[in-house]
Amino acid sequence: MRVLVVEDERVLADAIATGLRREAMAVDVAYDGAGALERTGYIDYDVIVLDRDLPKVHGDEVCRRLVADRTASRILMLTASGDVDDKVEGLGLGADDYLAKPFVFIELVARVRALGRRSAPALPPVLERNGVRLDPGKRLVTRDGVEVSLTKKEFAVLEELLRAEGAVVSQEDLLDKAWDENIDPFTNVVRVTMMTLRKKLGEPQVIETVPGVGYKL
Repeated sequence: MRVLVVEDERVLADAIATGLRREAMAVDVAYDGAGALERTGYIDYDVIVLDRDLPKVHGDEVCRRLVADRTASRILMLTASGDVDDKVEGLGLGADDYLAKPFVFIELVARVRALGRRSAPALPPVLERNGVRLDPGKRLVTRDGVEVSLTKKEFAVLEELLRAEGAVVSQEDLLDKAWDENIDPFTNVVRVTMMTLRKKLGEPQVIETVPGVGYKL
């Protein structure tokens, strides 16, 4: 899952990003509204964690523009105010969810994952295909009932393959969803990760390579 954190308090922004990366998400950070609009112009995010009180371009305006552009990204709005009126106003701008500061981090993670499932059609909380079962909330993967220990990147790649529900996922899409914007697009990290993931999932192989196109499960 690819997430954009937009927060002008750099310590908080970096802490949120670090925590979400530990949950096997690919996370980029913008410290102002202008940076958020720039990134969303060329990267498709599953979820945007958006602070309201931002410099350069206010968070409300960022939300308005994203909604006007019919973004497929789900927006979780953060604010220092938890008043009902503020929540209603934030949701009225087109945000999908609203969380007041201070917040409990595990709740933020749960809300981000819930928003990430709201695709078309909506995905179930636990993903399962061909005997492979992945529970994002528990960070648990099993193959035919046997637990499989994966690294964060292996987990993220497997999650994207399961989210595709049998469709082919290109290497470019895997780089986009499982790694952040700092990854070298010419790296062989996807191939290497796929090799170790297949080994850990065991026989018979469930991940198929589609030559010149990508991978599918």
